[in-house]
Amino acid sequence: MSNKKLVILANITACMIAWAIVQAHITNKPREEAEKSAYLIQGLDPTNIDSIILGTGKKETTLKRDGGRFAVVDKDNYPAESADINSLIASCLDIKVDELFTDNPSNHKDLGVTAEDARHVIKFLKQGSELMVGVIVGNSKDQGGGTFVRMIPGNKVYVTLKSPQIQDGALNYINMEIISVDRRNIESVTVSSSDEIYTLKANGDGEDIILKNHPSGKKLKAGDRESVFTALSFLRFEDVMRSPVTGKELNFNRQFVCRLKDSTVYTMEIAQKDDNTYIKCQAVFTDKTPVTKEEGIVESEEELKKKETKLLARDKAEEFSARHGNWVYKISESDAGNLVKNLSELLEDENKEEAEGDKPTS
Repeated sequence: MSNKKLVILANITACMIAWAIVQAHITNKPREEAEKSAYLIQGLDPTNIDSIILGTGKKETTLKRDGGRFAVVDKDNYPAESADINSLIASCLDIKVDELFTDNPSNHKDLGVTAEDARHVIKFLKQGSELMVGVIVGNSKDQGGGTFVRMIPGNKVYVTLKSPQIQDGALNYINMEIISVDRRNIESVTVSSSDEIYTLKANGDGEDIILKNHPSGKKLKAGDRESVFTALSFLRFEDVMRSPVTGKELNFNRQFVCRLKDSTVYTMEIAQKDDNTYIKCQAVFTDKTPVTKEEGIVESEEELKKKETKLLARDKAEEFSARHGNWVYKISESDAGNLVKNLSELLEDENKEEAEGDKPTS
Protein backbone atom coordinates (compact mmCIF):
# COMPACT_ATOMS: atom_id res chain seq x y z
CA MET A 1 0.00 0.00 0.00
CA SER A 2 1.38 3.44 -0.96
CA ASN A 3 2.29 6.08 1.62
CA LYS A 4 -0.42 8.34 0.17
CA LYS A 5 -3.11 5.71 0.83
CA LEU A 6 -1.79 5.14 4.34
CA VAL A 7 -2.05 8.86 5.10
CA ILE A 8 -5.61 8.95 3.77
CA LEU A 9 -6.60 5.92 5.88
CA ALA A 10 -4.96 7.46 8.97
CA ASN A 11 -6.92 10.68 8.50
CA ILE A 12 -10.17 8.77 8.01
CA THR A 13 -9.47 6.81 11.21
CA ALA A 14 -8.78 10.01 13.14
CA CYS A 15 -12.04 11.55 11.92
CA MET A 16 -14.03 8.43 12.87
CA ILE A 17 -12.50 8.44 16.37
CA ALA A 18 -13.28 12.13 16.79
CA TRP A 19 -16.88 11.65 15.63
CA ALA A 20 -17.26 8.76 18.10
CA ILE A 21 -16.18 11.12 20.90
CA VAL A 22 -18.77 13.68 19.86
CA GLN A 23 -21.49 11.04 19.57
CA ALA A 24 -20.70 9.64 23.01
CA HIS A 25 -20.90 13.17 24.37
CA ILE A 26 -24.30 14.08 22.94
CA THR A 27 -26.15 10.77 23.17
CA ASN A 28 -27.48 8.62 26.01
CA LYS A 29 -27.89 11.64 28.32
CA PRO A 30 -31.04 11.75 30.47
CA ARG A 31 -33.43 14.49 29.33
CA GLU A 32 -34.07 15.67 32.89
CA GLU A 33 -30.34 16.09 33.56
CA ALA A 34 -29.87 18.06 30.34
CA GLU A 35 -32.63 20.48 31.32
CA LYS A 36 -31.05 21.22 34.71
CA SER A 37 -27.51 21.85 33.52
CA ALA A 38 -25.40 22.61 30.48
CA TYR A 39 -22.11 21.47 29.04
CA LEU A 40 -19.29 23.92 29.64
CA ILE A 41 -17.76 23.31 26.19
CA GLN A 42 -20.10 23.32 23.22
CA GLY A 43 -19.33 23.15 19.52
CA LEU A 44 -15.78 21.79 19.78
CA ASP A 45 -14.96 19.62 16.77
CA PRO A 46 -12.19 17.17 17.76
CA THR A 47 -11.11 16.77 14.12
CA ASN A 48 -9.92 20.39 14.16
CA ILE A 49 -7.66 19.91 17.18
CA ASP A 50 -4.02 20.19 16.11
CA SER A 51 -2.47 20.28 19.59
CA ILE A 52 -3.40 20.08 23.25
CA ILE A 53 -1.50 21.89 26.00
CA LEU A 54 -1.74 20.65 29.59
CA GLY A 55 -0.51 22.71 32.53
CA THR A 56 1.64 25.83 32.39
CA GLY A 57 5.25 26.86 32.83
CA LYS A 58 7.75 24.13 33.67
CA LYS A 59 4.93 21.60 34.11
CA GLU A 60 3.49 22.22 30.65
CA THR A 61 2.91 19.21 28.39
CA THR A 62 2.16 19.48 24.67
CA LEU A 63 0.35 16.79 22.71
CA LYS A 64 0.49 17.46 18.96
CA ARG A 65 -1.21 15.71 16.08
CA ASP A 66 1.28 13.81 13.97
CA GLY A 67 -0.44 12.29 10.96
CA GLY A 68 -3.27 10.08 12.16
CA ARG A 69 -2.37 10.23 15.86
CA PHE A 70 -0.95 12.48 18.57
CA ALA A 71 2.64 12.61 19.81
CA VAL A 72 4.08 13.87 23.10
CA VAL A 73 6.24 16.83 22.13
CA ASP A 74 7.99 16.96 25.52
CA LYS A 75 9.23 13.39 25.05
CA ASP A 76 10.86 13.86 21.65
CA ASN A 77 7.48 13.32 19.93
CA TYR A 78 7.01 9.82 21.33
CA PRO A 79 3.65 8.42 20.11
CA ALA A 80 0.75 9.09 22.48
CA GLU A 81 -1.92 6.50 23.18
CA SER A 82 -5.06 7.27 21.18
CA ALA A 83 -7.32 5.92 23.92
CA ASP A 84 -5.80 8.31 26.47
CA ILE A 85 -6.15 11.28 24.12
CA ASN A 86 -9.78 10.37 23.45
CA SER A 87 -10.41 10.03 27.19
CA LEU A 88 -8.93 13.49 27.81
CA ILE A 89 -11.11 15.12 25.13
CA ALA A 90 -14.20 13.26 26.35
CA SER A 91 -13.53 14.30 29.96
CA CYS A 92 -13.42 17.94 28.93
CA LEU A 93 -16.53 17.67 26.75
CA ASP A 94 -18.38 15.97 29.62
CA ILE A 95 -17.87 18.84 32.08
CA LYS A 96 -21.37 19.99 33.09
CA VAL A 97 -22.16 23.14 35.03
CA ASP A 98 -25.38 24.35 36.63
CA GLU A 99 -24.36 27.60 38.30
CA LEU A 100 -22.58 30.78 37.24
CA PHE A 101 -20.56 31.72 40.29
CA THR A 102 -18.84 34.93 39.20
CA ASP A 103 -17.54 36.81 36.19
CA ASN A 104 -15.31 39.14 38.21
CA PRO A 105 -11.58 38.52 37.48
CA SER A 106 -10.65 39.75 40.96
CA ASN A 107 -12.17 36.52 42.34
CA HIS A 108 -10.22 34.16 40.07
CA LYS A 109 -7.19 33.70 42.30
CA ASP A 110 -9.21 32.81 45.40
CA LEU A 111 -11.17 30.25 43.36
CA GLY A 112 -8.03 28.73 41.88
CA VAL A 113 -8.97 29.50 38.27
CA THR A 114 -5.92 31.52 37.30
CA ALA A 115 -3.28 29.74 35.23
CA GLU A 116 -0.82 29.95 38.13
CA ASP A 117 -3.18 28.60 40.83
CA ALA A 118 -5.20 26.05 38.86
CA ARG A 119 -5.33 22.30 39.48
CA HIS A 120 -5.54 21.70 35.73
CA VAL A 121 -5.17 23.85 32.63
CA ILE A 122 -6.20 22.37 29.28
CA LYS A 123 -5.99 24.24 25.98
CA PHE A 124 -7.16 22.97 22.59
CA LEU A 125 -5.44 24.63 19.63
CA LYS A 126 -5.99 24.48 15.90
CA GLN A 127 -3.24 24.64 13.28
CA GLY A 128 -1.14 27.75 13.66
CA SER A 129 -1.36 27.48 17.47
CA GLU A 130 -4.63 29.40 17.52
CA LEU A 131 -6.63 28.76 20.69
CA MET A 132 -9.96 27.07 20.03
CA VAL A 133 -11.05 26.74 23.65
CA GLY A 134 -9.51 26.04 27.02
CA VAL A 135 -10.56 24.95 30.50
CA ILE A 136 -9.10 25.96 33.83
CA VAL A 137 -10.05 23.66 36.71
CA GLY A 138 -9.76 25.32 40.10
CA ASN A 139 -10.61 24.61 43.73
CA SER A 140 -13.43 22.44 44.97
CA LYS A 141 -16.47 24.22 46.27
CA ASP A 142 -16.95 23.84 50.03
CA GLN A 143 -20.46 22.44 49.70
CA GLY A 144 -22.03 20.31 47.02
CA GLY A 145 -18.93 18.53 45.76
CA GLY A 146 -18.56 20.69 42.64
CA THR A 147 -15.43 22.34 41.29
CA PHE A 148 -14.82 25.87 40.06
CA VAL A 149 -14.05 25.98 36.34
CA ARG A 150 -13.40 28.76 33.88
CA MET A 151 -13.52 28.44 30.12
CA ILE A 152 -10.87 30.43 28.29
CA PRO A 153 -10.96 32.89 26.77
CA GLY A 154 -13.42 34.47 29.21
CA ASN A 155 -13.90 35.48 32.83
CA LYS A 156 -17.01 33.49 33.75
CA VAL A 157 -16.52 30.96 36.54
CA TYR A 158 -18.97 28.09 36.93
CA VAL A 159 -19.47 25.27 39.42
CA THR A 160 -19.42 21.78 37.95
CA LEU A 161 -21.80 18.96 38.87
CA LYS A 162 -18.81 16.72 39.63
CA SER A 163 -15.06 17.12 39.65
CA PRO A 164 -13.47 16.58 36.20
CA GLN A 165 -11.03 13.68 35.92
CA ILE A 166 -7.99 15.07 34.11
CA GLN A 167 -4.58 13.43 33.77
CA ASP A 168 -1.57 15.74 33.78
CA GLY A 169 1.98 14.99 32.73
CA ALA A 170 3.50 13.63 29.54
CA LEU A 171 3.89 10.04 30.74
CA ASN A 172 0.15 9.73 31.40
CA TYR A 173 -0.38 9.73 27.63
CA ILE A 174 2.26 7.14 26.80
CA ASN A 175 2.14 3.35 26.88
CA MET A 176 5.07 2.68 29.22
CA GLU A 177 5.15 -1.07 28.73
CA ILE A 178 8.15 -2.18 26.68
CA ILE A 179 7.52 -5.90 26.56
CA SER A 180 5.63 -8.70 28.29
CA VAL A 181 6.93 -12.19 27.54
CA ASP A 182 5.14 -15.34 28.64
CA ARG A 183 7.57 -17.36 30.75
CA ARG A 184 6.39 -20.60 29.15
CA ASN A 185 7.67 -19.39 25.77
CA ILE A 186 11.21 -18.59 26.94
CA GLU A 187 13.93 -20.95 25.74
CA SER A 188 16.96 -19.15 27.21
CA VAL A 189 18.37 -15.83 28.36
CA THR A 190 21.97 -14.70 27.98
CA VAL A 191 23.50 -11.96 30.09
CA SER A 192 26.79 -10.47 28.93
CA SER A 193 29.18 -7.70 29.89
CA SER A 194 32.83 -6.90 29.23
CA ASP A 195 33.74 -9.19 32.15
CA GLU A 196 31.57 -12.28 31.66
CA ILE A 197 28.78 -14.03 29.83
CA TYR A 198 26.34 -16.68 31.05
CA THR A 199 23.20 -18.39 29.79
CA LEU A 200 20.18 -19.67 31.66
CA LYS A 201 18.08 -22.27 29.83
CA ALA A 202 14.68 -23.83 30.32
CA ASN A 203 15.12 -27.51 31.14
CA GLY A 204 12.72 -30.17 29.92
CA ASP A 205 9.16 -28.93 30.24
CA GLY A 206 10.43 -25.42 31.02
CA GLU A 207 9.61 -25.43 34.72
CA ASP A 208 13.23 -25.80 35.79
CA ILE A 209 16.07 -23.43 34.92
CA ILE A 210 19.63 -24.61 34.37
CA LEU A 211 22.91 -22.76 33.89
CA LYS A 212 24.94 -23.55 30.80
CA ASN A 213 28.50 -24.61 31.76
CA HIS A 214 27.48 -24.89 35.38
CA PRO A 215 30.53 -24.72 37.73
CA SER A 216 30.98 -27.70 40.02
CA GLY A 217 30.29 -27.25 43.71
CA LYS A 218 27.81 -24.44 43.04
CA LYS A 219 24.05 -24.22 42.68
CA LEU A 220 21.68 -21.56 41.40
CA LYS A 221 19.71 -19.49 43.86
CA ALA A 222 16.08 -20.25 43.08
CA GLY A 223 14.68 -16.75 43.46
CA ASP A 224 17.48 -14.94 41.65
CA ARG A 225 17.61 -17.30 38.68
CA GLU A 226 13.85 -16.93 38.22
CA SER A 227 14.07 -13.13 38.38
CA VAL A 228 16.72 -13.03 35.66
CA PHE A 229 15.01 -15.64 33.50
CA THR A 230 11.72 -13.71 33.58
CA ALA A 231 13.19 -10.19 33.42
CA LEU A 232 11.16 -9.47 30.27
CA SER A 233 7.89 -10.81 31.67
CA PHE A 234 6.71 -7.27 32.41
CA LEU A 235 9.31 -4.64 31.54
CA ARG A 236 8.29 -0.97 31.71
CA PHE A 237 10.16 2.31 31.35
CA GLU A 238 10.27 5.42 33.52
CA ASP A 239 11.39 7.88 30.86
CA VAL A 240 12.08 7.92 27.14
CA MET A 241 14.28 9.86 24.74
CA ARG A 242 15.07 9.62 21.05
CA SER A 243 18.12 7.63 19.96
CA PRO A 244 20.88 8.67 19.71
CA VAL A 245 20.62 10.55 22.98
CA THR A 246 21.96 14.08 22.78
CA GLY A 247 23.71 15.56 25.79
CA LYS A 248 24.37 12.15 27.37
CA GLU A 249 27.44 9.97 26.94
CA LEU A 250 26.01 6.48 27.19
CA ASN A 251 28.11 3.37 26.73
CA PHE A 252 25.88 0.41 25.86
CA ASN A 253 28.39 -2.22 26.94
CA ARG A 254 26.00 -4.83 28.34
CA GLN A 255 23.42 -7.09 26.71
CA PHE A 256 20.44 -9.11 27.77
CA VAL A 257 19.26 -11.53 25.10
CA CYS A 258 16.02 -13.49 25.47
CA ARG A 259 15.36 -16.34 23.01
CA LEU A 260 11.85 -17.68 22.61
CA LYS A 261 10.80 -21.13 21.47
CA ASP A 262 9.15 -19.64 18.36
CA SER A 263 12.53 -18.32 17.03
CA THR A 264 12.04 -14.74 18.25
CA VAL A 265 15.11 -13.13 19.82
CA TYR A 266 14.79 -9.97 21.93
CA THR A 267 17.99 -8.01 22.57
CA MET A 268 18.32 -5.28 25.19
CA GLU A 269 21.49 -3.19 24.93
CA ILE A 270 22.21 -1.67 28.33
CA ALA A 271 24.06 1.43 29.52
CA GLN A 272 24.50 2.62 33.10
CA LYS A 273 25.36 6.14 34.18
CA ASP A 274 24.90 8.15 37.38
CA ASP A 275 22.94 5.32 39.06
CA ASN A 276 20.52 5.21 36.11
CA THR A 277 20.04 2.42 33.59
CA TYR A 278 19.15 2.93 29.94
CA ILE A 279 18.25 0.35 27.33
CA LYS A 280 17.84 0.09 23.56
CA CYS A 281 15.59 -2.68 22.24
CA GLN A 282 15.29 -4.76 19.12
CA ALA A 283 13.71 -8.05 18.07
CA VAL A 284 14.66 -10.48 15.31
CA PHE A 285 12.74 -13.47 14.00
CA THR A 286 15.54 -15.92 13.23
CA ASP A 287 13.56 -18.52 11.27
CA LYS A 288 14.10 -17.28 7.71
CA THR A 289 12.40 -20.25 6.04
CA PRO A 290 9.76 -18.79 3.69
CA VAL A 291 6.12 -19.59 4.35
CA THR A 292 4.66 -20.87 1.09
CA LYS A 293 1.58 -22.66 -0.18
CA GLU A 294 1.93 -25.06 -3.07
CA GLU A 295 -0.83 -25.25 -5.62
CA GLY A 296 -2.95 -28.38 -5.64
CA ILE A 297 -1.86 -29.50 -2.17
CA VAL A 298 -4.46 -29.54 0.57
CA GLU A 299 -2.82 -28.75 3.88
CA SER A 300 -4.08 -29.98 7.21
CA GLU A 301 -5.55 -27.61 9.75
CA GLU A 302 -2.56 -28.26 11.99
CA GLU A 303 -0.11 -27.32 9.25
CA LEU A 304 -2.02 -24.14 8.44
CA LYS A 305 -2.04 -23.24 12.12
CA LYS A 306 1.75 -23.66 12.32
CA LYS A 307 2.22 -21.33 9.37
CA GLU A 308 -0.14 -18.78 10.83
CA THR A 309 1.67 -18.87 14.18
CA LYS A 310 5.00 -18.35 12.45
CA LEU A 311 3.74 -15.40 10.42
CA LEU A 312 2.23 -13.79 13.53
CA ALA A 313 5.49 -14.21 15.47
CA ARG A 314 7.48 -12.72 12.58
CA ASP A 315 5.13 -9.74 12.34
CA LYS A 316 5.26 -9.22 16.10
CA ALA A 317 9.07 -9.06 16.04
CA GLU A 318 9.02 -6.56 13.18
CA GLU A 319 6.42 -4.41 14.94
CA PHE A 320 8.48 -4.46 18.15
CA SER A 321 11.60 -3.21 16.39
CA ALA A 322 9.61 -0.60 14.47
CA ARG A 323 8.10 0.74 17.67
CA HIS A 324 11.19 0.71 19.90
CA GLY A 325 14.14 0.85 17.51
CA ASN A 326 14.53 4.64 17.54
CA TRP A 327 14.24 5.13 21.29
CA VAL A 328 16.30 4.89 24.47
CA TYR A 329 14.43 4.01 27.65
CA LYS A 330 15.29 4.70 31.24
CA ILE A 331 14.15 1.79 33.41
CA SER A 332 13.69 1.32 37.15
CA GLU A 333 16.46 0.17 39.47
CA SER A 334 14.63 -3.08 40.27
CA ASP A 335 14.15 -3.99 36.59
CA ALA A 336 17.73 -3.03 35.82
CA GLY A 337 19.00 -5.34 38.54
CA ASN A 338 17.51 -8.37 36.79
CA LEU A 339 19.03 -7.42 33.43
CA VAL A 340 22.60 -6.89 34.65
CA LYS A 341 22.91 -9.38 37.49
CA ASN A 342 26.39 -10.89 37.74
CA LEU A 343 26.80 -14.65 37.71
CA SER A 344 28.33 -14.59 41.19
CA GLU A 345 25.03 -13.17 42.50
CA LEU A 346 23.17 -16.20 41.14
CA LEU A 347 25.42 -18.88 42.65
CA GLU A 348 25.94 -20.30 46.11
CA ASP A 349 27.73 -23.34 47.51
CA GLU A 350 25.91 -26.65 47.04
CA ASN A 351 26.48 -27.65 50.67
CA LYS A 352 25.60 -24.23 52.11
CA GLU A 353 22.37 -25.42 53.76
CA GLU A 354 24.09 -28.48 55.22
CA ALA A 355 26.95 -26.36 56.61
CA GLU A 356 24.51 -23.94 58.19
CA GLY A 357 22.58 -26.84 59.68
CA ASP A 358 25.76 -28.17 61.31
CA LYS A 359 26.49 -24.90 63.13
CA PRO A 360 26.22 -25.24 66.92
CA THR A 361 23.33 -23.40 68.51
CA SER A 362 24.03 -21.02 71.41
